[in-house]
Amino acid sequence: MRTTIYKMLVGCYMVAALVLVAACNDKLDIQTRYPFTVETMPVPKKLKVNETAEIRCELKREGRWEDTRYTIRWFLFDGKGTLKTDDGTVLLPNDRYPLTQETFRLYYTSQSDEQSGFTVWVEDSDNQSVELEFDFNADNDKEDEDGTE
Repeated sequence: MRTTIYKMLVGCYMVAALVLVAACNDKLDIQTRYPFTVETMPVPKKLKVNETAEIRCELKREGRWEDTRYTIRWFLFDGKGTLKTDDGTVLLPNDRYPLTQETFRLYYTSQSDEQSGFTVWVEDSDNQSVELEFDFNADNDKEDEDGTE
């Protein structure tokens, strides 16, 4: 009886050892790259010269990796205008700026009496990017002194 119990224990240890050896894998799979999107609130379609449009943005990440860094850049492809962040930083076209918050605001001030349009890219440290395009028509409607057109 003792030898039977001894043989069963030895058999269990051998099975456990085989399972542990087979389960070992030198390659530890840690996901560091997660997709993301940038959602915006609706913006006006028309802007007057020197009128500013607020663009409310929120970075939506599908996963979190602490070392992921995000940057923002923009390019004005039509018209004239400036783009600022909510802390007042004026963004120069095609320069990258660190994005430190997941919820942020951009302020576009039109300096064009015609159509203006620009593209904003939000990029992460894994070279993934989200492209946002904004188009504004000029609001050249003249108002009378009493506020009517």
